[in-house]
Amino acid sequence: MFAVTYVPQAAVLTIFNGPLAILTTVLLVLSESSTIFSVLSKNFLIDEALLDTFDGTLLSRNQTELVAVERQVKSGGDPIGKLGKIMKKPFARFTPKAIIRYFMYLPLNFIPVVGTVMFVFLQGRKSGPTAHARYFQLKKMDKRQRDVFVEQRKAAYTSFGVPAVLLELVPVLGIFFSFTNTVGAALWAADMEQRRTTAPNLRNQAELAKKAE
Repeated sequence: MFAVTYVPQAAVLTIFNGPLAILTTVLLVLSESSTIFSVLSKNFLIDEALLDTFDGTLLSRNQTELVAVERQVKSGGDPIGKLGKIMKKPFARFTPKAIIRYFMYLPLNFIPVVGTVMFVFLQGRKSGPTAHARYFQLKKMDKRQRDVFVEQRKAAYTSFGVPAVLLELVPVLGIFFSFTNTVGAALWAADMEQRRTTAPNLRNQAELAKKAE
C-alpha cells in the first residue's frame, strides 16, 4: 500500500496540510490498509478463529450458559476444545454501510492534525460496539435494544474502540491485535454478565439479612 498509494496521497494532502502531510498520509495509508485487511481477513480468513476466540474467552470466564445460547458446548477443560457447532451465523463484521461511512470520514484527513484525530476517533466510536456484535447476538438483542445498550455506554465503547483501531493499524501486527482486541471485548462482556448476576444476588442477601434481624 505504501509503495503504491503513499506518494500520490501525500502530494494531495500537502496542499491542505503542508509539511504535516508526511505524518497524516502515513496514518491515512495505515487506515486504508487496515480497512482492506478488515474486509478480507475478518470476513473470509480469520472470521471463525475470531469467533472461537470470543466464545472461548467467555467459557474461560464461566459464561457457559451465554455461549450455549447460539452454539453447542462440549464437556472438557479446554475452553476452545469445548466449542461445538455454531447454531446461527454470526453478525457480519464489516457491512456495506460501514464501508460507506469510512469513505465519508476520509475527507477529514484534509484538515491538518485535528482532522486525522477526528477520523480515528469516529472510526473508534463505531468500532467499539462492533467488537460486541457476538455478545449482542448471544443476548438476542434486536436493533433497538442494541442501540439503547450502546447509547448508555457510549463513552466506554469509544474508549475501547479508539485504542483498538490504532492497534489494528500497525502493519503486520494488526492481525495479532485483532485477536487481542477480541479477547478484550469478550472479557468485558463477561464482566458485564457477572455484574448483572451479582447485583441481584447481593440485594437478595441483604433482604434476607434484614428479615433475619
